[in-house]
Amino acid sequence: MSAYSVTGICCHVSKQLYSSQKWDAPKFLLYYFLGNYWKALISSKIFSGSTVDRIPLIDFPRFEVSIPPLPVQKKIAAVLSAYDDLIENNTRRIALLEKMAEEIYREWFVRLRFPGHEQTTFHKGIPEGWEIMTLGDVVELAYGKALKEEDRVPGEYPVFGSSGVVGMHSKYLVDGPGIIVGRKGNVGSVHWTDQSFYPIDTVYFVRSKISLFFLFFLLQNLSFINNDAAVPGLNRKQAYSNQFYLPPQPLIDKYSEIAKLVFHQRQKLKSVVDYLQQTRDRLLTRLISGKLSLEDLDIQFPPSTTDPPSPAQGQA
Repeated sequence: MSAYSVTGICCHVSKQLYSSQKWDAPKFLLYYFLGNYWKALISSKIFSGSTVDRIPLIDFPRFEVSIPPLPVQKKIAAVLSAYDDLIENNTRRIALLEKMAEEIYREWFVRLRFPGHEQTTFHKGIPEGWEIMTLGDVVELAYGKALKEEDRVPGEYPVFGSSGVVGMHSKYLVDGPGIIVGRKGNVGSVHWTDQSFYPIDTVYFVRSKISLFFLFFLLQNLSFINNDAAVPGLNRKQAYSNQFYLPPQPLIDKYSEIAKLVFHQRQKLKSVVDYLQQTRDRLLTRLISGKLSLEDLDIQFPPSTTDPPSPAQGQA
């Protein structure tokens, strides 16, 4: 492998990378810059300033990068791209499953086109047997517990803040599955977890005798407001005052049976995505470092890893 000085590399937020050197595979450079060697190099070049840490832009062209020959670059990019394609496909399937469960909820409990609605008597637009309730009647928004980043021990349980998973810990605070609601920061955000978890002090977690599958989508359809404190936070009293129509228990149970199947499939796909990401990341480190060689493998290159045609070629 040779070392050379990187020049003319342009990067933008969509993570598309191009090099002024035609013999570089652009997607290989993307994976290279995600690898541990580059991260370590960047960390070693950071200057600590009075306000922010920085790297002088003028220094970037002098950073050395070790690269394999172009055919090997393309093989590495092809292997890692195959994993990324699988991750993207499964992520799309997860999103579709979530949308399916949400659409059924909205069809039954918002548009009121639930099974048997044709034979149901409505009074002022409300189905017979549905009750007017407040959120506080059926839900407790319980406080999470402080857990500083330096106090977390790496483990299998997700740590939830108001923006979602913010880390992992060796212990959990709440049995899963569960619903987490943002209390400070991302106020009113609603998150779901299938496993036991640790909610920190910027969130609430939900306690209720009502189906969590039903409540997950109910909470996303309610109005939550900030309090007037210097640090924005969810006003729990206001949250509890939200009114909604509670369907009869048999209808909630019927929806929960459907949602449970959807969420189960969603969790299986999420486990596949997690495994693919872990495998890709391990491969990335070994391939970029040269510890795992692809030189003798015959790999077909997908279009995403080949060089785009030049303007002249495109006009030919």
